[in-house]
Amino acid sequence: MGLLNALEKKETRLVIGLMSGTSADGMDAVLAEISGSGLGTKVRTLGFVSLPYSDPVRSEILRLASGDAGGSRDLARFHFWLGQFSLEACLAVCAAAGISPASIDLVGSHGQTLYHQPSAETYLGRPVRATLQLGEPSVICEGLGCPVVSDFRVRDLAAGGQGAPLVPYAEYLLYRRENETVGLQNVGGIGNLTVLPAGGKPEDTFAFDTGPGNMVMDQIVEIASGGAQRFDPDGSLAAAGAVSGPLLSFMLQDPYLKKKPPKTTGREAYGVEYVAVLMAKSQELGLSLEDLLATATRFTAECVRAAVRDFCPVKPDCLVVGGGGCRNAALMRDLRALLLGIPVLTNEDLGLDSDAKEAVAFAVLANECVCGHANNLVSVTGASHPVVMGKISI
Repeated sequence: MGLLNALEKKETRLVIGLMSGTSADGMDAVLAEISGSGLGTKVRTLGFVSLPYSDPVRSEILRLASGDAGGSRDLARFHFWLGQFSLEACLAVCAAAGISPASIDLVGSHGQTLYHQPSAETYLGRPVRATLQLGEPSVICEGLGCPVVSDFRVRDLAAGGQGAPLVPYAEYLLYRRENETVGLQNVGGIGNLTVLPAGGKPEDTFAFDTGPGNMVMDQIVEIASGGAQRFDPDGSLAAAGAVSGPLLSFMLQDPYLKKKPPKTTGREAYGVEYVAVLMAKSQELGLSLEDLLATATRFTAECVRAAVRDFCPVKPDCLVVGGGGCRNAALMRDLRALLLGIPVLTNEDLGLDSDAKEAVAFAVLANECVCGHANNLVSVTGASHPVVMGKISI
């Protein structure tokens, strides 16, 4: 524990944050200089890289994440494979920032979520809640020679929480304002909303998953193109189509939209089975690919509108959109049209990097962990009490 005590006493720490999301596009790595902890946390980003997964790797991730595939051999091998890839991402971001890997003090690694079941289901005769993120941290630790914090979600889940969303804690530390209520809408594979009430305390923060982000749109493009494309560049295909009223009405019947927070969702709800139903209905309605994408894009925006309208006791004065979705012009157009009266911005409008935001969050969560600070928000996850999330490999 002497190493952790020395690390906590440092005025500034060089911390790498790693994130691989539900879109399974690749590994994001940020190198940040973090000073202080808790409410005094200050972050300066020194470098960011995103290493894409090859098509076979992405296919394997999606296969394992389907919930009914794999087995102990495949899971164990992927666990160590992703640990090696995570180490490569750490070395790549060090090179991009011009920092020696030997200088790194700490790594926060989210890993890859392969299964997330926050609600109890009967298994072997008892109710069980479960989550699984893989990416062996010992491989990173061995390669860099510094502590690695990983497997964040399980401690919150054990305390009765949803194990998600986790980013709002870091958002509170970095984005809160005294005189303005800030809404932060991430649009990755899944969409999630955080609202930071003006001058609020950590427990005043509320956040939850809004529903699908890019996941449904991306799968439609990938299936329709036979795997030649993974997403709709800039939303250009959706912009060329027209929203289908009947299909949108069907999608808006999704019970998740009416479920009260705390709530979280993922590929288990909006994966291949969900998209297969949408594509079948699209064919019945005689829709073009562009019309289908326009409708799926509008649905993502409608999910955000429903979240703000139905579950935000304090409405945001502005909404800052991050994640890959902020580069989708059709989605941003829909959000601005549906959220009248609320300025819709991007992280870039604030001088920040939308791509690096979630990786920064896991650098901050790791920093809080080694400093012994509870780093979940019970108002967000529904946990019974604050906990220190993360397992430390030394």
